[in-house]
Amino acid sequence: MKADRRAFAQNTRGFLPSDEGDALYEAASNLNVGGPLLEVGSYCGKSAIYLGTAAEEQGRALYALDHHRGSEENQAGWEHHEPDLVDSEVGKLDTLPIFRKAIHGAGLEHVVVAIVGDSVTVAKHWDTPLAFLFIDGGHGIQPARDDYNWWVPKVQIGGLLAIHDVFPDPKDGGRPPYECIYLPAVESGDWAEERIQGSLRILRRIS
Repeated sequence: MKADRRAFAQNTRGFLPSDEGDALYEAASNLNVGGPLLEVGSYCGKSAIYLGTAAEEQGRALYALDHHRGSEENQAGWEHHEPDLVDSEVGKLDTLPIFRKAIHGAGLEHVVVAIVGDSVTVAKHWDTPLAFLFIDGGHGIQPARDDYNWWVPKVQIGGLLAIHDVFPDPKDGGRPPYECIYLPAVESGDWAEERIQGSLRILRRIS
């Protein structure tokens, strides 16, 4: 990843550590199957810059799916709430303008396709097999289960699944990404773990 693009990604708003961003980029740069990349949960665009760069270099597209109203932990009264992201007219978070500025600033508008909507609603109408799926969406139990049930089966054999905020130790963070996405994938026998970087897990579909 070019130094200037990486620096831009590091300075973009978001909760993805740079070492995990680098791991995402490296994994998405070494795909053995055709097809697009898709991320569930884009927030302000940090991960989309890492993944979008990998997609650009391979002539692929990254579909960045988010309703842009923030996850549970981004709402008022929660740890990761950012008041300046609230649209004062509607009284709700709106990260879409920040996301668009980030993708524009990174020069990736020709590669990163923003999909604004509910994860399950979009998944019900998505038929294209994925080469790479990054799940960093809602961290509640039901949103995590929905992302696993609706999106994970769309990754083709040989493709990669990346899951963010996986914390085996309850003292380190919330449980749903670990209990509702990571464990079911590993226990299914369909996935082999390829890399651990911080709270990021990367698995390859083997069956």
